Amino acid sequence: MQDHPEPALADGGVPPLARFLAEGQALVSRPFTAWAARRIAATRRADGRAVMVIPGFMARDIFTLRLRRMLRIAGYAPHGWGLGMNRGATPDLLDRLCEQLDAIALDEGTPVSLIGWSLGGLYARELAKLRPELVDRVITLGSPFSGDLRANRAWKLYERLNGHPVDQPPMQVDLTRKPPMKTFALWSANDGIVAPACARGLPHEADSNVEVKCRHMDFVSAPAAITAIFDALEA
Repeated sequence: MQDHPEPALADGGVPPLARFLAEGQALVSRPFTAWAARRIAATRRADGRAVMVIPGFMARDIFTLRLRRMLRIAGYAPHGWGLGMNRGATPDLLDRLCEQLDAIALDEGTPVSLIGWSLGGLYARELAKLRPELVDRVITLGSPFSGDLRANRAWKLYERLNGHPVDQPPMQVDLTRKPPMKTFALWSANDGIVAPACARGLPHEADSNVEVKCRHMDFVSAPAAITAIFDALEA
């Protein structure tokens, strides 16, 4: 795992159009990397810990299915978020996530590791602050918890669908404040949706920031991302 403590200002703006358009290649390559992801998972020996995976903006649990399958092969007890499509923040969202987390922790009898992809990572960080006694660690995948919430390719659609400014959600949050447990920020210089600096954060906003060679849409499926996620779960 490679730490990069100081963000560069040059990668803190909206990703360029060419990089955004290249995100479509992630969907094309996904079927051809399944075998590699499975081989990686088969080499791991997990402790049976529960893991809750929260999907990104406009995604459902089915989008994180490969990641959860790999977690199960490795020996974890993976769960989706169970709340349908992630359309954005609502006044009761954190309460509903707390209910989901409480149920998983009770059923599995272990602390829960939270993995949040993109917008889902923002939820994961806030959820961990509300239920610190139940959360083992937080891993964010290309999540814009730092800097300008408009330094991405999704904020206009978000505001159009949700009717509130992207930086004024209808719930109390403190996005840059680090949760009180191990917190890993996975980011990519090739991210075509979220500015890399926003997903990496400042030194005090996460315990570790890890560069992954993948696209934004690859964070829940690419072998490099699967490897980095396992490393963070085992750290």
